[in-house]
Amino acid sequence: MKTNKVWFITGASKGMGLSLVKKLIEKGYSVAATSRKSQHLIDAVGHFDEQQFLPLEVDLTSEQSIREAFERTVAQFGKIDVLVNNAGYGIGGAVEELSQKEIKDSFDINVMAVIKTMQAAMPYFRQQRSGHIINISSIAGFAPGKGWAMYAATKYAVTGLSEVMAEDVKEFGVKVTVVAPGAFRTEFLQDSSLVLAEKKIDSYTAITASHEKYAAMNGTQIGNPQKLAQVFIDLTENPNPPVRLYLGSDAYKRATEKIKLLSEELESNKNISYSTDFN
Repeated sequence: MKTNKVWFITGASKGMGLSLVKKLIEKGYSVAATSRKSQHLIDAVGHFDEQQFLPLEVDLTSEQSIREAFERTVAQFGKIDVLVNNAGYGIGGAVEELSQKEIKDSFDINVMAVIKTMQAAMPYFRQQRSGHIINISSIAGFAPGKGWAMYAATKYAVTGLSEVMAEDVKEFGVKVTVVAPGAFRTEFLQDSSLVLAEKKIDSYTAITASHEKYAAMNGTQIGNPQKLAQVFIDLTENPNPPVRLYLGSDAYKRATEKIKLLSEELESNKNISYSTDFN
């Protein structure tokens, strides 16, 4: 079955991105997907129809590289309907441990690349008065874990950015969904997708224990990336998709606990909140 929707997916050579690309190709969608090395993407996807799939080698820190990727996509498929910002990686360590380069590099990919791709997509979406942006945040962008402060900072940024973007582009018929997954059984906890601070400080024993706990989860995560891919497809067929979507029972439970904590803190400090108003 051929469908006329055109997808553009970043960071697609592994993990959730690769699962989504394969599912979309199988279902007959036209797909453009990016990777730092296009050959990695071609090898990962395997046999494909060049009329249906466009592998793109893109530097997500470069506005020009991103813009050219969108131009190539529209030249081949005539339009873009869905942008999925999937590229990103985990970064762990105490704030004190992380170098300025480690911090900047994580924001460049996890946040700035999301902004740049949305800036590149919006002229097309505004002109056609339709489109759907799906930004991958994380449960860490709402209920973060110990030892992941900088990762949480990047994912909080993606969540806040997406929530306002959804309001800003509504008048053009463009939809925005920010997805907050829990732990999915991908390569995310492997060295290729995870950076830990090079400058370790032994005093942070609780953070070291937290990182060891997460590393031990690798291969046993509850989330199924194949099911996640189908959820993304269903999202784009939904005429009224959610702005915020938590995926995985673990993400749902952590979000529920965080909401309870926020409610309790808000109420217990209500008098202080009101005390700063003019009488």
